[in-house]
Amino acid sequence: MQLQHAVNNAFIQLAGSLEYLTADQYNLPCRNLTNSTIGQHVRHIIEMFQCLEIGYESGTVNYEKRKRDQQIETNKDFALGLLHEIYSGLNKADKPLILEGVYNDDSSQIMQFATNYFREIVYNLEHTIHHMALIRVGLTE
Repeated sequence: MQLQHAVNNAFIQLAGSLEYLTADQYNLPCRNLTNSTIGQHVRHIIEMFQCLEIGYESGTVNYEKRKRDQQIETNKDFALGLLHEIYSGLNKADKPLILEGVYNDDSSQIMQFATNYFREIVYNLEHTIHHMALIRVGLTE
C-alpha cells in the first residue's frame, strides 16, 4: 500500500533523527517548544497511531483517549520499537470508522463523524509531519 510506504518514510526520517540523540537530549525540555521534550512529541505521534489501531478493531476512533505512556516519552529505544510495530500493522484493509471527540467547550457533548481507516492514516501522517517539524525546532535548539 502506498500509504503505508509514505508513513514508513516519515518514520524512517524520525527514527534517523532520534538515533543521534542521547537519552538526556531526548528528555531535555526545549525552551522553543514551551518546555516540552522531543520525547513528548514522539509519544504524541505514537499514541495517535495506537488510538487508530484500537479504533480499527472497535470501529470507533477517539484520539482524546490516548494513554500518555511515560515510557514512550522517556525511553527512546522503546519509542523506536513502537514506530516499527506501528508501521508493520498498517497493512489492513480500508473500512468505515466513526471518529468521536469533543470539539467544543461543552466537554459532555461527544460528537461523532463518519470516516475510514485510510483517511485516518492520512490524518496521522499529516499530524506526524507537523510534530516532526516541531521536533526539528527542538533538535536545532
